[in-house]
Amino acid sequence: MTKKRSSKSPRKQRRFIRDAPVHAHKKLLRCRLDEFLQEEYGLRNLVVKKGDLVRVMRGQFRETEGKVIAVDYSHIRVYIDSASGAKSDGKEVQVPIHPSNLMLVKLELDNERKKLIESKVVQIAESE
Repeated sequence: MTKKRSSKSPRKQRRFIRDAPVHAHKKLLRCRLDEFLQEEYGLRNLVVKKGDLVRVMRGQFRETEGKVIAVDYSHIRVYIDSASGAKSDGKEVQVPIHPSNLMLVKLELDNERKKLIESKVVQIAESE
């Protein structure tokens, strides 16, 4: 078994993220869970999904909550209904936010996500 190559160089880290395939970006779209959700599900973070309620922790829209309207896998950004700006011609445009600056407050649960959470909890229990 060969060791996976890794580097501490910021330039190489940025290049790795830029050149990674789009399906690998899903892992980079994880958000921290709220304290109550961490206790409820036994997880620290989850991938952001359309329909989730999130709180912005950093940046221009700090302390605002909003619903996720879109997730951009190729650019690793999340669009929220409450985070919008105005263009010079007056049109309103959504501002993209990096998922590391967000916290999940309420989850949009469907069958697929429930199974994912259950399998992660089982994995964590087996590893301990």
